Amino acid sequence: MTSQATDLGEVLLDHGSGAQLSHELISLIVQTLGDVYIGEMEDSAMLPISAGRIAMTTDSFVVDPPFFGNGDIGKIAVCGTVNDLSVVGAKPLYLTLGMILETGLPISRLVQVLTSIRETAREAGVLIVCGDTKVVRKGEADQIYLNTAGVGVFEREPLRMAHVRPGDRVILSGPIGNHTVHLLSIREGLGFEQRVLSDCAPLNGMLDHLFSAVSEGDVRSVRDVTRGGLAAVLHEYSEAVDHKIRIEQELLPVQFETVMATDMLGINPIHSANEGCVALFVDPAAEQKVLDALRAHKYGEDAVSIGEVTEEAGALVLLRDTEGRDTIVEELQGAELPRLC
Repeated sequence: MTSQATDLGEVLLDHGSGAQLSHELISLIVQTLGDVYIGEMEDSAMLPISAGRIAMTTDSFVVDPPFFGNGDIGKIAVCGTVNDLSVVGAKPLYLTLGMILETGLPISRLVQVLTSIRETAREAGVLIVCGDTKVVRKGEADQIYLNTAGVGVFEREPLRMAHVRPGDRVILSGPIGNHTVHLLSIREGLGFEQRVLSDCAPLNGMLDHLFSAVSEGDVRSVRDVTRGGLAAVLHEYSEAVDHKIRIEQELLPVQFETVMATDMLGINPIHSANEGCVALFVDPAAEQKVLDALRAHKYGEDAVSIGEVTEEAGALVLLRDTEGRDTIVEELQGAELPRLC
C-alpha cells in the first residue's frame, strides 16, 4: 500500500466532494489499477471499435461479505461482466467501473478491491476505460458496492437460446454450489470456507479455447450459472424452446463438502449461485469433443454432461434419480439466499 493510502486512512464524505480529497482518491485508484486503466479523465471514453456488431452488458454487485477467502467483490465484478459477454460468443474488450463507498471503509480495503480488479482484468485481457466514485454516509451502504458495464465484439456468430434444439446435450463446465457455500460459511461462521472455495473465475479464456476446438454450431448456446443457480438456467431455456429438459441427479457435479453444507442448511445446490460455472447446450454429435476441449482448460477440468433437451413439448425441468424416477424441479419464487453476487 502506498504512503498516500496510509495518509488517507479511511473513506470520508469529502472524498466524494469533487475537491482535493476526491482528486487524491482518484489518483490512488488510477495508480492501483495501473496498466488495465486507459481512461483519459474525459467525460466519456472514446474507443476504437472495428466490429460490425458489439455486445454490451451491465451489472451491479452488492456482495455480502465483500471480502472472502479466495476473492472479493472486485474479482466478482470483473468475472461477472466478462462472463456475461463471453457466453453470447463475444470477445470482452472494455469495462467501466462505478464504485459506491461507505464512509469509514479503510483505504487498505479499497486498495485490495482495486488490486483484485487489476489482476482479474489482466487475466481476462480487458481494459477499464472509465469510472465513477460516489461516497455515502455510514449505514447507507455495506462498505462498498460496484457497478460495471462491459463491451465486447463478435468475431463469430452470436450464441442464442433460440438455437437450442430437442436432443441437445446439457453440459456443466464445473461443480455447482461452491460459491454459495463459501460465502454463506463466512457469513454465518459455519467453518466450511477452508474446504469449499468460491469458483469465481473469468471464463473467456476457457470459452475461446472451446470455440477454437469445435465447429460452428456444435455449441448452440451458453449461459453462466449465477443467481438462481442451475435450476433458473434450465427453466429459462425450457420456456424459451418449449421442451422439457431432463437432468440426471447422479451426474450433477457437487463437491462432497458442499453436499454436507447444503444438507445442513436445508438448501439445494441446484438453486445455488455460482461465479465460475457455465451451462452449455450442445449438439449431441459434438458432446465428447466439447467435453474434451473444456477439460483441457484449468477452469473446465471437471466438465460433465448432465442431461438433455427432450423431444417432449412443454416448459418443464425434470430431475431423474438413480432408480429412473422423475421429479419436477420447481423454480424458486425469490432468492433462496440474497447478496451472493
